[in-house]
Amino acid sequence: MVSRVRVWLNRTYAENVFFMDQLRENPSGRPVEIHATHGDPDSPILAAADTAELEPKGLSPAAYVEYALDQCARHSIDVFVPVLHQAAVAAHREDFAAAGTALLAPPAEAVATFHDKVTAYEAVQALGVPVPPWWRVRTEDELVAAVDALEADGHKACFKPAAGAGGVGFRIITRTPFSLMHLSGFPSPYVPLNLVVDALRQADGPVDWLVMPRLEEPEVSVDCLTGPDGRVRMAVGRTKNGRRRGFTLQPSFIEPARHIARAFDLHYLTNIQFRMYEDEPVLMDVNTRPAGGLHQLSQCGLNAPWAAVRLALGEDPGELVPPFLGRDYAVVAGPRPVGVVSLPQPRLEDVQPTLPAVPVPSSSPSPATESAATPTPA
Repeated sequence: MVSRVRVWLNRTYAENVFFMDQLRENPSGRPVEIHATHGDPDSPILAAADTAELEPKGLSPAAYVEYALDQCARHSIDVFVPVLHQAAVAAHREDFAAAGTALLAPPAEAVATFHDKVTAYEAVQALGVPVPPWWRVRTEDELVAAVDALEADGHKACFKPAAGAGGVGFRIITRTPFSLMHLSGFPSPYVPLNLVVDALRQADGPVDWLVMPRLEEPEVSVDCLTGPDGRVRMAVGRTKNGRRRGFTLQPSFIEPARHIARAFDLHYLTNIQFRMYEDEPVLMDVNTRPAGGLHQLSQCGLNAPWAAVRLALGEDPGELVPPFLGRDYAVVAGPRPVGVVSLPQPRLEDVQPTLPAVPVPSSSPSPATESAATPTPA
């Protein structure tokens, strides 16, 4: 009899209901049971899982690691796919292994490198991978200087948090005065420079922003699967140009992604994003977790989540080469159920941290130097 595999997804993206579907629909027919935890009782993730719990609120990274170890022990988890507190969890890989749980996540050092976009750009640029010009901005004077420099070269300036996921906080700078034009139609990412400067003057402290040129489409998200041995088993690009989506194996995107995945030990499922700057592909972002759109590779005949779980279990899924690239497509959202009954809320005092404090990844300010396509946890 084939043994079941127990997989846990902690607070993750709603789109990962498709990740769960693909695990259950694995080509081997091996039974998969999925445990899920989340802070939102209405997350589709909880309803789609075989077992589910609400996560405690307000846990520190160290306390969350203790909570996670307890979850793995109580639910006999074989493979844990962490998104929340990924770096803290990854730093205790041996503790999870001792509990019989494999982590589907890169090493903590790799997660820390790409937590801060400036640190990431500096590290990737040292490899010879092209990156766009950037400025780290903390004050109004630094913002204006960066915007002036970009506009002098004929570019639109944009900014986003130096650390963060998805497109949260992304804005495009405009010199157009605020008017009714900004209040018509749907909310726009464009924001007048003078309003941003005024907001900075009134702020209680400095910000931590990355100012860059607005990068052009197509956007290419390369989904990679890399083993702990450093071998890249899969690298397939998902293209985005307006509403139209597609796939690519074009070397100008795939080879830099493979190079980054190998050089920084980006084990298991990661997502490396590129856009165009002056007609050349440049790195936009590196996500050290499975992308929300990973399931779209099923249109190429690939089941990347199952291959990753096999890799985490010590099996070798071999090279994942798309048997075909599929037609261009558009993404259409659909309804998913939520839980029928409220789940029990664990009390914070029931989860007592016993591990030493785990430092939250950070980086020291860098003197030098738009929107990521990945979704934010929902």
